[in-house]
Amino acid sequence: MSPTVKCLVWDLDDTLWGGVVLEGDAPTPFPAAVRTLHALDDRGILHVVASRGHHDTAVAHLDAVGLTHLFCAVEVGWGDKSAAVRRIAATLGIGVDTLAFVDNDPVERAEVARALPPVRCYDATQVGDLAGRAEFQPPFVTDESRQRRQMYQAEHRRAAAEKEWGQPDTDFLASLDLVLTVRRATEDDLARAHELTVRTHQLNSTGITYGMAELRALCHDPDYQVTVAELTDRFGRYGTIGLAVTRLTGTESVLELLLMSCRVVSRGVGAVLLDHLVRTAVAAGRRPVAELVPTPVNRIMLVTLRFGGFEIVRRDADRMLLAADPARLPPARPGHVRVDDRTGVLR
Repeated sequence: MSPTVKCLVWDLDDTLWGGVVLEGDAPTPFPAAVRTLHALDDRGILHVVASRGHHDTAVAHLDAVGLTHLFCAVEVGWGDKSAAVRRIAATLGIGVDTLAFVDNDPVERAEVARALPPVRCYDATQVGDLAGRAEFQPPFVTDESRQRRQMYQAEHRRAAAEKEWGQPDTDFLASLDLVLTVRRATEDDLARAHELTVRTHQLNSTGITYGMAELRALCHDPDYQVTVAELTDRFGRYGTIGLAVTRLTGTESVLELLLMSCRVVSRGVGAVLLDHLVRTAVAAGRRPVAELVPTPVNRIMLVTLRFGGFEIVRRDADRMLLAADPARLPPARPGHVRVDDRTGVLR
């Protein structure tokens, strides 16, 4: 089964509107297209443009009809549409198998389908029906997913600012005013927490995939604490980007799962969250312990644990057990991220 569509790539002329802007037309968007734009945006499905023409002219008309804000990227030029679609996938950091493409021109659709077979292609006459198709209906729609477009747009502004900064990365990070909010998971967080366990691989300590019912049960289990982490900076929200599942014993605080969205790996936030969890456990009189299941892609998590003061105490065929000595913790992490702790000390 193909994954749910995460991003719809739009042609403009005779697809989003009737007419050719570069030829002097001033077309009004098709009402069905506008309804689809808003319906999918409300579900957290992103919109981008891959169209032929002159970039500035196309953007000016999008501005004139009040639709620019709904798009995360605009690719307008004369190259192959498939090349534009590849760039879009790379820019958004999503797989091409989660993209869909709509265009009135059968030749353009065929070119994309030939070059990128996983991309689902639709004729412009189908635009009004897309919101009703199964592949455009995510299994969960949360308040956070409804903000996905704004978060991607904020990331675009961050990338532009970083490019213009022209100074060492550490200086740029310090300029972001990063705030990591750590709190206990609630019912409203379960869908996003489940999504993180399914989608996050490189920064996932054990690869455990929790269903919503399992997470709900853990939230109510007195021997567990389920913690979520949100990140913001001066550009806006990153959303919920971290999850920790901790088992509490009389003497130990055992991290059974620690994961962090790959979107924030360059911000150094994973190490900050781990450091916070370790020091909170020590303050509660428990030894920090972590489980790790090594995979071909999550070595960075082992490196994070080792720099966080964890040593390997047991190694089985497919699993490691690590522990940190409360008396020999490394120095506190650099202060480019402020932690807003709303959990209270671990019991």
